[in-house]
Amino acid sequence: MTETGNATDRQGALVVLDNVNKYYGNLHVLRNINLGIERGEVVVVIGPSGGGKSTLCRTVNRLESIDSGTITFEGRPLPAEGKGLARLRSEVGMVFQSFNLFAHKTILENVTLGPIKVRGIPPKDAEKRGLELLERVGIAAQAHKHPAQLSGGQQQRAAIARALAMNPKMILFDEPTSALDPEMVQEVLDVMIELAGEGMTMMVVTHEMGFARRAANRVVFMAEGQIVEENTPEEFFTNARTDRAKDFLSKILTH
Repeated sequence: MTETGNATDRQGALVVLDNVNKYYGNLHVLRNINLGIERGEVVVVIGPSGGGKSTLCRTVNRLESIDSGTITFEGRPLPAEGKGLARLRSEVGMVFQSFNLFAHKTILENVTLGPIKVRGIPPKDAEKRGLELLERVGIAAQAHKHPAQLSGGQQQRAAIARALAMNPKMILFDEPTSALDPEMVQEVLDVMIELAGEGMTMMVVTHEMGFARRAANRVVFMAEGQIVEENTPEEFFTNARTDRAKDFLSKILTH
């Protein structure tokens, strides 16, 4: 899949952003964004800092509101508040740059809180599933520790397990490795690559170009609040079409 510029291409997509604009005061942070994400697709959003990538990611589960345009999930506009919004956020998981784990709860409690409170799953069932997920991300041995006792990479893998515990239809990743020490980055990316291989729908804002090449179905390049270019990883990295993308790649791929 290369271009998703017109709305007819995006019909039936899991998420559709149509002419989305967002301002912070006078700052126009998202400019006429048109984007569709298909079920099972991994879309990696890259670009210079301050280009609107994280804001774009956070609009999909309404952590950020928009000023004009529409965003739909499974064909329905995003709910503004109440139970509908809670349901959306249980179906669209989020993994943040700063982990956002509850410091006073154990790792297992962090993972089971949503299923118990939001989904109404019995605690024993939630714990069984939570332990399976911690095993899956390689930190089952840390289940009864608190976040401060874990490395950054382990905390981020716990955050991924927490997102998976809700059985989401999609997971958003907002620079999930940028707060990690370099040696911990790969352990988190490995979990994400595995998820991508299993068909999880993912939108990933990242500076990790290796991940974009390996796991993305599509790379979306953003700058100054706009989608400048989107293409398959192969085409984007070897044959970028726009001067803005070529300039960005020349700076990051030579280091």
